[in-house]
Amino acid sequence: MADYVEEHEKHESEAESLIDKITDKFHGDNSSSSSNSDDEKDIKATAAAVKAKIYRLFGREKPVHKVLGGGKPADILLWRDKKISAGVLGVATAVWMLFELLEYHLLTLVCHILILALGVLFLWSNASTFINKSPPQIPEVILPEDIFLGVVSALRIEFNRAFAILRDISSGKDLKKFLTVIAGLWVFSILGSCWNFLTLLYICFVLLQTVPVLYETFEDQVDAFAEKAEAEIKKQYAVFNVKVLSNYLKGPLKTMKLA
Repeated sequence: MADYVEEHEKHESEAESLIDKITDKFHGDNSSSSSNSDDEKDIKATAAAVKAKIYRLFGREKPVHKVLGGGKPADILLWRDKKISAGVLGVATAVWMLFELLEYHLLTLVCHILILALGVLFLWSNASTFINKSPPQIPEVILPEDIFLGVVSALRIEFNRAFAILRDISSGKDLKKFLTVIAGLWVFSILGSCWNFLTLLYICFVLLQTVPVLYETFEDQVDAFAEKAEAEIKKQYAVFNVKVLSNYLKGPLKTMKLA
């Protein structure tokens, strides 16, 4: 396995160095006349072909930061700002401990927070006349309509996409996709029986906070292992397809012919 990783890293470094040389060549000749446009296209095509040979997990072509959507959320997930990322993880851990370990309930927590806030503001507003201080400036909160419409529209698109995927899977066109989804749902059902929803949600959040940054750190080793694992899975699936699925599909065909 170590030899395979070293070979993958060597191939990747050679490919990236070739891409850098091609890019330098392209930028160096950029000031020449427009008659070299065909050569520039060939250089770009060669660079793209070399880059395509480098295996990336799930066939991604963009950096991890862009795959995660870029911006502030990706910065938090990849720990670009360690203080903010640690703060978000700490808040999520505190919420999980509050509801799961201390067995606090959401409705009880909301009511207690409202009781405390309303009580403090009410006493402050009435006591301000006796202590000669200005009453609290309570802001007027108005939720904008466009934000809610945007959220509802985005949810509608995602739900329609999910329903389309489920319809495509249930149509029986792709057996491989069907078996993958069934296996995934079975794994989730086992996880759901082991933990409640809040704990499962917290575990997923912790994985989101740790897996992307670990993958970005050990990207070459993970891609090398994933390439070998994918080749082995395809090999085993081909054997399973020949020995099991083919015989399973031949049975109904023979029955139809006899009928």
